[in-house]
Amino acid sequence: QPTHMSIEVEASDVVRVVLQFLSENKLNASLAALQKESGISLNATDSVDRLTADVLAGRWDAVLTAVAPMSLPRGLLSELYEQVVVELLELREPDTARQMLRGAAPLLAMKAHEPKRHARLEALAARPYFEARDAYDGGVTRESRRSSIAEGLRAEVAAVPPARLLTLLGHALKWQRQQGMLPPEGTKFDVLAGGAARRLVEREAYVSVAGPVIKFGKKSHAECAAFSPDGAFLVSGSIDGFLEVWDFERGKLRLDLPYQESDQLMMHDAAVLSLGFSRDSELLASGSQDGVLKVWRPRTGQCVRRFPKAHAGGVTCVAFARDGLSVATGSFDALVRVHGLKSGKSLKEMRGHTSYVNGVDWSADGSRLASASSDGSVRVWDAKSCDCLHSFRPPAPTGAELAVNSATFLPNSSDALLVCNRSAEAFVTSLSGDITTRLASGKREGGDFIASMVTAQGGWVHAVAEDGFLYSFDLGKGELGHLLKARELPEKQPRTSRDLVERATGPA
Repeated sequence: QPTHMSIEVEASDVVRVVLQFLSENKLNASLAALQKESGISLNATDSVDRLTADVLAGRWDAVLTAVAPMSLPRGLLSELYEQVVVELLELREPDTARQMLRGAAPLLAMKAHEPKRHARLEALAARPYFEARDAYDGGVTRESRRSSIAEGLRAEVAAVPPARLLTLLGHALKWQRQQGMLPPEGTKFDVLAGGAARRLVEREAYVSVAGPVIKFGKKSHAECAAFSPDGAFLVSGSIDGFLEVWDFERGKLRLDLPYQESDQLMMHDAAVLSLGFSRDSELLASGSQDGVLKVWRPRTGQCVRRFPKAHAGGVTCVAFARDGLSVATGSFDALVRVHGLKSGKSLKEMRGHTSYVNGVDWSADGSRLASASSDGSVRVWDAKSCDCLHSFRPPAPTGAELAVNSATFLPNSSDALLVCNRSAEAFVTSLSGDITTRLASGKREGGDFIASMVTAQGGWVHAVAEDGFLYSFDLGKGELGHLLKARELPEKQPRTSRDLVERATGPA
């Protein structure tokens, strides 16, 4: 048995809803243009009874305003406008009646198709007096003519509630909120984009204030954390296997998501080591200590794909391809793999590292993958052939072999990397390892970087050091722009650079 039924909506009905919105908001030029282009008219009002009552009472200004956007039969329009002219003459307003005879479109159509009928009205308007027996033939009265027009309109015009467009949108958004598909209350929502409204693109700056503290239980701590690209979600992964979505402005668990309110949290059977969002923020990938990769819809808490044997060791890093159809992972098993969401299978494997893979990232065009390892190297891979195109070791003091925490492509770039190892410098390099920019903490002790990340527009690099400070570098100038005491860093530190920066500072 089907669990739901689809409802088909005619395109013409959609146009009519838009026409009603234009009419109610007095956007008459847009209304006329849409009616002309679509060939669809808005023969509707919020109350047919009120319209017919206006006709029967002779409130012609209200009637003509109501029928103006409608497409009514020519005969009915002729009858309506003829009665208006007659009653104007009865009220001793011949000038207004003549103006209508010579300017109103239905009366001009009458002149073209029924010239005798139009000429009769012209003759009545030319008289210095009004005679009811001349205006109404065959015993017809003013009241019977009004009644005939009212019945004609009742047959042609539909009654629809006002503001249907806004009402339908409201119902849809209410349902989406019930399903956990909307950002938190108070977040400005972009109806067209279907997500949190994008902030105006402003000039990027350093982080000036640390975010709120998110506290875990005594037997739990976060291993990783990630913000969604649209800013709607902050998700943490903890040692007890839970994935939790937070209100990052208050540091509280988001209970507007039904699955979290009912304590049906996203979870793994082992510690969650890595998190990563798709570019559209609709999907979340999580990797755990037991080698399992899961893909979720964070708005609903639904697990849409599970890879039970993504790696033989813990999944230390995850990254969605730009098209959202595959996920790259790195692991304690020293491998980089690519997994297909449609097939549910591991599609590709890159071998070459000799120790843990700590970070993985896609180039802007999707043709390259970069990986960072505890073996002290960065490798750049061909995403299709899995060939290693480049391998290099970032500088280390006194020739020591230092673990590389991350190698991240700069935004919208396929040939520049931000590389962070456990030293007092982070580097912007070419794919072959040539250093173009050095970003240094300037400290001999306590200034070794644990983690780094680049801002969305590529203007700033944020790095957290062992001393608990957040170093913000102006990438254009290649110099330190700001220093912020972020947090007392935990003894057990997150495994990826982005995790630590996000835990330490909150949203940039």
